[in-house]
Amino acid sequence: MAIGVALFEVSMQQESNQEQKRRLRERVEDTMASLALEDRLRSDEALRNAFFSLPELAESQTILLYYGVGTEVDTRPLLNALSAQGKRVLLPRCLPRRQMEARQLCGEAELISGVFGIPEPSEQCPVVPKEAIDLILVPALCCDRSGYRLGKGGGYYDRYLADYSGRTVAFCRKLLLQEALPWEDFDQPVSMVLTEEGLVRSHTG
Repeated sequence: MAIGVALFEVSMQQESNQEQKRRLRERVEDTMASLALEDRLRSDEALRNAFFSLPELAESQTILLYYGVGTEVDTRPLLNALSAQGKRVLLPRCLPRRQMEARQLCGEAELISGVFGIPEPSEQCPVVPKEAIDLILVPALCCDRSGYRLGKGGGYYDRYLADYSGRTVAFCRKLLLQEALPWEDFDQPVSMVLTEEGLVRSHTG
């Protein structure tokens, strides 16, 4: 796997943050499309192992994960392993007006296809209040060393995390880790960024 790809260039400084983010998303998609499946699977496994090694995970009982799709890190092994450890595993459920809630995973048989075709818990799975969550794994296309992340642009997690005071962590393939990303006032940085080689703590952590 290549050492890294600088997605954020000086020439983009005159563009709006929204335009910068749009270009960055395109570049991440191009980079991931060129990544061999074998390399991506190896990266997935290394990122999951780094997650399992987190002391913050060991200290957490209730964990909000996400269901990885496409070129995202495959999180299904996390769902199964953490449930087997007796931890309370949650997944997000999308709501109107780009809001979301956390529901307890009752088993993969209780998952339904969500708004974007992403598996999410059905209404039979109990809602868990935000203040009861110890750790949130936040999806990201890429991150920077300050904990800012580039998402898909829906804003669901930024809204959800705006009043969340617990720990947050995001996966970022080393190939895509940036020194700095464009961000706006509503963007919520994560407290920890994980690459295949381990933890990068943000300034907010």
